[in-house]
Amino acid sequence: MSRTARLLVLLVTVLVLGGIAVGATLHAAGRAAEKDRTQAGGPAVTSGTVRLSDPHRVLFRNMAWGPHRDEITAVPAGGLAGPRTASGVRCLRFHAAAGTGICLRAVHGELRDTYRAVVLDDRLHERRHYDLAGTPTRARVSPGGRTVGWTVFVSGDSYAGTAFSTRTSILDTRTGHLDANLETYALSVGGHRVHAADVNIWGVTFADDDHFYATAATGGQTYLVRGDRTARTLRALHGNVECPSLSPDGTRIAYKKRVAGADPDAPWRLYVLDLRTLHETATGEHRTIDDQAVWQDRHTLVYALPGDYGADLWTVPADGSGTPHRLVTAALAPVFPH
Repeated sequence: MSRTARLLVLLVTVLVLGGIAVGATLHAAGRAAEKDRTQAGGPAVTSGTVRLSDPHRVLFRNMAWGPHRDEITAVPAGGLAGPRTASGVRCLRFHAAAGTGICLRAVHGELRDTYRAVVLDDRLHERRHYDLAGTPTRARVSPGGRTVGWTVFVSGDSYAGTAFSTRTSILDTRTGHLDANLETYALSVGGHRVHAADVNIWGVTFADDDHFYATAATGGQTYLVRGDRTARTLRALHGNVECPSLSPDGTRIAYKKRVAGADPDAPWRLYVLDLRTLHETATGEHRTIDDQAVWQDRHTLVYALPGDYGADLWTVPADGSGTPHRLVTAALAPVFPH
């Protein structure tokens, strides 16, 4: 091949690759812009006043494409598919109780995004905020609203494998005292204190302002632990429990459990544990659940599964009966009045 021919081939190759790169960039920009446009047939979403303590409203992160995507929205408790009232407050993870909210959000910078935990009052106004060491993954508020907790990934981005590290923090919203890393608590498994560098804690769910449950991982095993903020202790109660969620009456824990033979990237099924007997019940949801479920009431669990616009909310009875059904489309991180 002559020198001129080689140059022509090189020029054509550069032009083709450049065209592909430009096309990919435009496609990505188009997809991003599409998320800012309201989709036909989607839920109606309008700006309005949202209060955390409204007993007649359900709150969640709106995933519907349009100008209110990612905002905390409210819908009537008796009409979850109805029009949504958007607060203007955007969160990646969200929870609320007793007029206190916790919002884990992105802070967009010129070079990279950072993340922040924001404590909200009843009208979703910021009370205080804390910079986060990683990507938000879980958030919870105690039933009394005094204590909030959150978990971030500080390395890795999935609970499915073993190459990840988390950091879980608990904040007393009245005193401002922050336990920045629950790995400093004394962990005991089988009555023996654990001293190990591989301990990870995540997925807090509160019993009250001072006591909570969470997942602890060490030595390749996961455990349901009961935590005590005053004593700064974590005591293992049961194995193979991840992302626990305490029932409104405090008697059961819903959680995701790894099951034998499942896809390593999708290993979990949704279970419920009786805290008195430690008896496990598999729910009627047989798909993998990578979420910290919430209790709609004493009998019903709600959790997120992938949907056309990011996530939909599904529901299934907690006692193992029935079958799952879709509760709300284009929604995430629900909070139900109890």
